[in-house]
Amino acid sequence: MARERSGRTVAHLVLATRLKTLREAAGMSRSEAADALGAHQATVRRIEQAETSLDEGQVHTLLTAYGAGPAEIEAFLGQLAVANLPGWWHPWRSVMDAWQLDLMSVESAARYIRVWEPALVPALLRTPSYARAVDDVRRPDLSPADRDRRTELLIERQKRLRHQNTTIWAIMSAAALHTFVGDKDVMAEQRQALRAAVERPDVTLQIHPLNGPCHPMTGMPAVTLYRVDVEDIPDHVVREGNPRGTADVFNSLHAVSAYHVLMDHTCVIAPHPDESKEVLT
Repeated sequence: MARERSGRTVAHLVLATRLKTLREAAGMSRSEAADALGAHQATVRRIEQAETSLDEGQVHTLLTAYGAGPAEIEAFLGQLAVANLPGWWHPWRSVMDAWQLDLMSVESAARYIRVWEPALVPALLRTPSYARAVDDVRRPDLSPADRDRRTELLIERQKRLRHQNTTIWAIMSAAALHTFVGDKDVMAEQRQALRAAVERPDVTLQIHPLNGPCHPMTGMPAVTLYRVDVEDIPDHVVREGNPRGTADVFNSLHAVSAYHVLMDHTCVIAPHPDESKEVLT
């Protein structure tokens, strides 16, 4: 199953990262690993960054070159079949953006998600009607049927995050409460959904007032930070605001730490979550 079509799973990410760790432990460069594989260095890079599916023959060759024993190779290959299975989001892959395909595995492993949204209700807190109304404006390039499918995917994401007890901490501008998305019924339903969401133990919402002070995220596009509790999978940051269907994705320690700091400072400046509840009521 080509990764470009189905997206990376958590198991795929873990095995790809483990291959990189084994290569480094063996003291081999990517160039040397490519020589052992009889392929270009870029092939090894794509394998280690989980940008392509894991081929059993290639993996066996690499593990052998790295000095892995028969038992370790057998165990690794046993996990390979699971790693190459498509993720739960596979039925929606045709309407997903490329960066979403890669990030669904990270989101599915996230225990903590922090969000900054400058003008709209954060996606993970949107109602189906509100989400569809946003896509009607932002994604006119898609057919109505595709926009419906994207809404279905969002609702499924929300359900799965609740099931896995993922904590969502969102900061949004009060502009979202004054920006008319859809008709008055859509907005009323969305406000009611926010009131219900902030009563859940897994959701924290801070609403920055329109007349509030400047904060570190002022002027920034939507940002989502994923904290992952799976070994070998780093935290990720997604920064939207690019041309439709694209986003910047970072997973380096430097970038993730920088956004953590920005989020922390913004949370300190924003009103307490209890005050946000009062704004919604």
